Amino acid sequence: RGKSLMKALFFGGAFNPMTNAHLHLAKEVKETFGFEKVLFVFTKSKYILGTEAKDFSFTEKERYEMLLHVASSHPFMAVSDIEIQEKDQPRTYLTMKKLKKEGYDLTLMIGSDWLKDLKTKWMYIDEILDEFSLLIIRRNHDDIENILDSDSYLKERKEKFMIYDPKGNYQNISSSEVRRLMKNFHENEEKIKELVPIEVFEDIRRIER
Repeated sequence: RGKSLMKALFFGGAFNPMTNAHLHLAKEVKETFGFEKVLFVFTKSKYILGTEAKDFSFTEKERYEMLLHVASSHPFMAVSDIEIQEKDQPRTYLTMKKLKKEGYDLTLMIGSDWLKDLKTKWMYIDEILDEFSLLIIRRNHDDIENILDSDSYLKERKEKFMIYDPKGNYQNISSSEVRRLMKNFHENEEKIKELVPIEVFEDIRRIER
């Protein structure tokens, strides 16, 4: 008999840097749905600066270490550098297939702001829906039910989506806000400290010195 797969939430993102919103949302969803682990899978710097056109990226090594430092005091977290090992930013589905071989039974978590572009911007979305589960996190009070019903592509697949309303208010905590504050790090140290896990704050402070 084969080894049973570990039920895990796939949390993909830049984590540039990881914030308290990432941490608390992951913990909340894990506890609500009974996942054994939340697997943080971070994207390549080249993708953040090129495709996403962000103004700044911590290095891959820095972001990996930040995630590992936070995970060391939060046992529900697992961190994978699987996407960093690739020459180009891989598609989420291909990453998920590889992770399945590593022993994970995965559910992909995405924000409701992605729904409108699901058909056009996500490659292999049908394969993801067929082989894995998809969890939609409601963002900015999006009317998810209406979004699903008013799009024929989404409506046909409606039963494949799990929808979750976060209890915590994470709207005002963002990596981009942290990066903005970092432009005057010494003036904004206390504000940054409120937005990120303590391990991340210490890493940022070390980088800034």
